[in-house]
Amino acid sequence: MSRARVTAAIRGWFAARDFVEVETPALQVSPGNEAHLHAFATEAVGIAGERAPLYLRTSPEFAAKKLLAAGEPRMFELARVWRNRERGPLHHPEFTLLEWYRAGEPYETLMADCASLLAVAAEAAGAKALIHRDCSIDPLAEPERVTLAEAFDRFAGIDLLARLGDRDALAAEAMGQGVRTAPDDTWADVFSRVLVEKIEPRLGRERATILCEYPVSEAALARPKTSDPRVAERFELYACGVELANCFGELTDPNEQRRRFEAEMAEKARVYGERYPIDEDFLAALGAMPEASGGALGLDRLVMLATGARRIEQVLWGPVAET
Repeated sequence: MSRARVTAAIRGWFAARDFVEVETPALQVSPGNEAHLHAFATEAVGIAGERAPLYLRTSPEFAAKKLLAAGEPRMFELARVWRNRERGPLHHPEFTLLEWYRAGEPYETLMADCASLLAVAAEAAGAKALIHRDCSIDPLAEPERVTLAEAFDRFAGIDLLARLGDRDALAAEAMGQGVRTAPDDTWADVFSRVLVEKIEPRLGRERATILCEYPVSEAALARPKTSDPRVAERFELYACGVELANCFGELTDPNEQRRRFEAEMAEKARVYGERYPIDEDFLAALGAMPEASGGALGLDRLVMLATGARRIEQVLWGPVAET
């Protein structure tokens, strides 16, 4: 019942702030264009037997941004989404994303939203603390803000901004910190290894952490910061070492977005031998979209922390059978 109470409280929180709840389609011509996200593929069969490929969405983002372009200023969705090749204590092939957007508001506003949602979930579940395994934190404590550059320096002794784009230099420093690398690793691969091994486990251990200002190359849907175009308006929320949310100041340049999508799909083809189509309607809408900020938060993980569950299946009404 805790899941139902948390869901109802979240709906009430957004309703009190004049957000409209939307329902966007799960079937999409493109499931998303990030290299390391994997979709479930299906197809539409017409009356005459004609067939067209479709995908179950990995996120409601493309459809929601079309609504922003159509004039919807504040919206949220509790969206069922699907990601293939993902299963573990914190991953499930079908899960729920809370996704919300604010037109005309800075992405720092979403930082405050995230802090409030932690408190809302804990109160709804009757929890005095957010708990995951050996970690317990106060859900009412103000999250700390840490940039990627600060985190790499603090936890890995690496000057991240000085190593942007320099794969060999970053790999050498990573190996010096005991992080394994491979000869065919890209800069992004090495960055991800350091992040996963040295930084993420140490985030949100005393209070929630907002990890912000990602390198632009690691923020495919976010706009660059005007004060430092090397980094993007992207942050992730962590609690008890668990990534809960991913938020952006949204990119609205369709040409730059196409370039990033094509680069992501080239990397996907290189690593996995496949690529997904680009949603041309989405790119067309992006050109009409207002400045906006948007976030995606894993509802299942939030309920896990509010109830102390150790595995995601413990907070799902009906987990997908393992194969």
